Amino acid sequence: MLKRGNRRPGVVNAVRATREILPGDPRFGDELSRTGDRPAQVLARHLSDLGDSGETAIREATLAALQVFHALSDKVGGRPGTADVVTILFTDLVGFSAWVLEAGDELALELLRAVAQIVEPAITNRGGRIVKRLGDGHMAVFPSAQAGVDAALEIQAAIASAEIGGHRPRLRAGLHLGHPRKLGDDYLGTDVNIAARVGAAARAGEVLVSDAVLAELETGGLTVKRRRRFHAKGAPRDMVVFSVSRAA
Repeated sequence: MLKRGNRRPGVVNAVRATREILPGDPRFGDELSRTGDRPAQVLARHLSDLGDSGETAIREATLAALQVFHALSDKVGGRPGTADVVTILFTDLVGFSAWVLEAGDELALELLRAVAQIVEPAITNRGGRIVKRLGDGHMAVFPSAQAGVDAALEIQAAIASAEIGGHRPRLRAGLHLGHPRKLGDDYLGTDVNIAARVGAAARAGEVLVSDAVLAELETGGLTVKRRRRFHAKGAPRDMVVFSVSRAA
């Protein structure tokens, strides 16, 4: 009887409805939300790996417990996929793909390790969190615009002195501030897309920021120049971007 009740649609739907009023993401356990290395995400993957693809009340109840655990451990409650205001940073190496064709994989790996030793501490030391490693780049989030820009400027200053096999890497960085949707350890949505577009528009050695980021900065000690004719697919037509650097 218990086994039959476990698979009854009415019972399953009742447990699922309960998840809607619990803290966290009521869809926790899907492919996106269980990506990451936090305990609740690891357990959710193990639950999926058990091989029971059917919908059961026990499975939903287990996911409900993991949903709450994940929400509390992440200090996130309420509606699914929400996030506080964060500053999103994208970096990548300019001309890396073309250089690799000549330099080869061994030097490429050495370069990426050297760059990571510069980029990643600068991010974490400023209170940022690395969201993704993107081959020759990074995506990170920061609790404030100032922290994100300070990290990006620190990275640019350190990269300028790096050299691998006679090659001096050049990096571009772009930042945008917004309310991305958080799923698992990832961030999704329009604001992430805008940040990526700002990053892609930056020149080698440049830190490019959106007007939303600039509005939150203490600009003393900075040189700020408006970038004219910024047009990027997926970014608002009226968005303005600025190149920022340390004042000489």
